[in-house]
Amino acid sequence: MTDRKIRTACLELMATAPAVYLSAVDADGYPRVRAMLNLRNRAQYPDHVHLYEGHDEDFLVYLATNTASRKRRDIERDRRICLYYCHPESFFGLSLVGDVQIVEERAVKEVVWAEGWERYYPTTGDPSDPDYTLLRLLPSNAAGWAGSGTFSFDIGR
Repeated sequence: MTDRKIRTACLELMATAPAVYLSAVDADGYPRVRAMLNLRNRAQYPDHVHLYEGHDEDFLVYLATNTASRKRRDIERDRRICLYYCHPESFFGLSLVGDVQIVEERAVKEVVWAEGWERYYPTTGDPSDPDYTLLRLLPSNAAGWAGSGTFSFDIGR
């Protein structure tokens, strides 16, 4: 497959995978993997599609989590993370690595907020909830497997 076809297939995987798996290093130096809501999934989050328009080249990803979570503490200690998307039945997986940012801008947090998240952030039930953390990843590298072969590419900015 050409580089362009791989990149296109990776973007489609990100738009259809039911979950994304986040790996961060914990306080003891071990990687911890967590399943996260895939906010790039078009079917699950149709109101988020616009967030990723114009981001086919940089593979931008947003993630929401609780401020009080262990993963937030892990990320504060070490911003290097890995995200993994996959469709195991078609032997296709994508790993993205980079330094994640904690988004503080209220306007961005409001735009990413999704209906139904009140259950995760019951203090205020809206984007002002102090337990609502928004993460943004602009990955630096992608790698994975497609069928019987592997691939990797750098993601330029």
